[in-house]
Amino acid sequence: MHRNVYPFSAIIGQETLKLGLLLNAVNPAIGGILIRGEKGTAKSTAVRGLATLLPDIEVVSDCAYSCHPGHPESGCDNCMARSKDSIKSSSRKVRVVNLPLNATEDRVSGGIDFSIAVRDGKRVLQPGLLASANRGILYIDEVNLLDDNLVDIVLDSAASGENIIEREGISFRHPARFILVGTMNPEEGELRPQLLDRFGLCVEIAASREPDDRVRLMQKRDEFDADPKGFIAIAADENNKIAKQIEKAKERLAVTRIPGYLRSFITELCTENNVAGHRADIVMEQAAIALAAFQGVDEVTVDHIRQVAPMVLLHRRRDAQPPPPPPPSEPDENDQDHDRDDSPEVDKEKEQEEQPEKEEEQRDNRPPETMEQEPDNSHEEEQPSQSPMQREDQVFDIGETFRTRQITSKKDRIFRRGSGRRSRTRVSQKQGRYIKSSLEPRHNDIAVDATLRAAAPYQKRRSNNNGMRIVLEKQDLRGKIREKRIGNYLFFVVDASGSIGARGRMVASKGAVMSLLLDAYQKRDKVAMISFRKNEAVVNLPPTTSVDLAGKLLTELPVGGRTPLSAGLVKSTEQVRNVLLKDPSAKPIVILITDGKSNVAIGDEKPVNESMKLASAMAMDERVRYIVVDTEEKGIVSFGLAEQLAVHLNADYFKIDDLKAKTLVDITKGLTK
Repeated sequence: MHRNVYPFSAIIGQETLKLGLLLNAVNPAIGGILIRGEKGTAKSTAVRGLATLLPDIEVVSDCAYSCHPGHPESGCDNCMARSKDSIKSSSRKVRVVNLPLNATEDRVSGGIDFSIAVRDGKRVLQPGLLASANRGILYIDEVNLLDDNLVDIVLDSAASGENIIEREGISFRHPARFILVGTMNPEEGELRPQLLDRFGLCVEIAASREPDDRVRLMQKRDEFDADPKGFIAIAADENNKIAKQIEKAKERLAVTRIPGYLRSFITELCTENNVAGHRADIVMEQAAIALAAFQGVDEVTVDHIRQVAPMVLLHRRRDAQPPPPPPPSEPDENDQDHDRDDSPEVDKEKEQEEQPEKEEEQRDNRPPETMEQEPDNSHEEEQPSQSPMQREDQVFDIGETFRTRQITSKKDRIFRRGSGRRSRTRVSQKQGRYIKSSLEPRHNDIAVDATLRAAAPYQKRRSNNNGMRIVLEKQDLRGKIREKRIGNYLFFVVDASGSIGARGRMVASKGAVMSLLLDAYQKRDKVAMISFRKNEAVVNLPPTTSVDLAGKLLTELPVGGRTPLSAGLVKSTEQVRNVLLKDPSAKPIVILITDGKSNVAIGDEKPVNESMKLASAMAMDERVRYIVVDTEEKGIVSFGLAEQLAVHLNADYFKIDDLKAKTLVDITKGLTK
């Protein structure tokens, strides 16, 4: 059945997107294109429209891999083994192959054909999507949501131009040269930088803000829906013009050259944008050559490079390290005289500003026993010498956020359900990567190789009445064990006492928590936050995936009062227990941001001793992973209470000298190294 495709030339706007697609059609060596933007912006329409512009291709008639009949030496293993006289050719349109998000590895790459194996007793390869996409277009919608192992397979094939299958007793190679087109919505998560770099070009698209364009778009869509064939006929002349331009550009590509001095210009552009590696230089050169050929000239100019450079650098550009701060300027004589005149008042004001910090430093440097025995004077009417811990509540802004690496939990043998992109686990679904076989198949997911091996020794003694080459019985069936990434629960237990706010540490803590919340949103995690201060611990953020709600609650988080660490530990245990009651297979991760000090107990014991005993009890549940981030600053006296807490919790421990959001995020990044 012929499908009416909206004409490429009739698409309103999106000129950068159309140019990027056309350049890849002219020169597939560019390496594909990644389209970033919101839904409903003609991404898939443009890709399908491009396919109608490409000339028909000659293929080997009975080859499932679309090998070129004129170049059998670069074909699949089957075509290379055949004589030239036995190869028959035919022509067909270029295909657009969709790669669905729920595809399995053998569906993408190819695997054994189970029906033929049982019927004929032969190992026959069932071609995958990469075989169908050879010499065509492979389209991946929402590529950022695709399992990483599938993305790796696709990008490796796109880079090498071939797909090598080594599984279930089969070894086979076939060409896999295609135009790779991926789309993604950045709000739903980013690709890893290594994978981003593998796409040749990248474009950002958005809906038009011009009322006239939006009206024209509606009119054209109505015309197409009312009479598709008539609409296509009207656009045929413009489409044919673009198609001929592509064909001539492909022919001109071999003779188009780039002057040597422009290669230096390309290198300077890439260096200035701090790109990693050399792929950007190569892609920019190939894209500039394609653009020159498409415009009908034989030599690349500076304008060609400037036109393609944004598409090459958009997803590779990295921020350089900030320059060091300038040295303080020398004051002139007038300033020095002015300082001398006002010095008594300035010194007095400075002393008043520094007094709270001095009091807080003295307090933090006292032994824990002294802190525990300090009387609570919060009910006194006048407190002229109050420290920051005792003053009224303060609300701090969220510090700067940073991109984070994932925190993962250790793999085990438990089967789980769910989706996400953080921790690898075995899954009770027919999705994910096949890693080994089991005695009983799950969800009718048969492991063909293991099943045939189990049945092979008994074939001689089994009666064969159905004409099959292999007789299978129920006990022969083996299932596939698969694994994939799923989301986690992350619990942040944050010290919100006055000592944290006094030195600005809460700003950095909030920034770090928000950074990880954004990362958790992209990884499909659920995140909760608990803060402890004064005499209690509260759940500020119940388990959620809403970044907007998380940001609002973090912004309004108050700071002040004493440090009830024990209450924070108890509250986190309650929240984790609720999660495990609903889902016993869950593996929560609890991150404690504290210096380990405590001066409020929930029982009769000393606060510090009480918190250590609670930590030891919490560590007995091996389903929970704990991380302690020590916020204690360097000083003359260091108590090391957070490190002791980590020992009792059997937790990963990290020391922070200067607590900043980026530093804290880098610490969490180190967990996966």
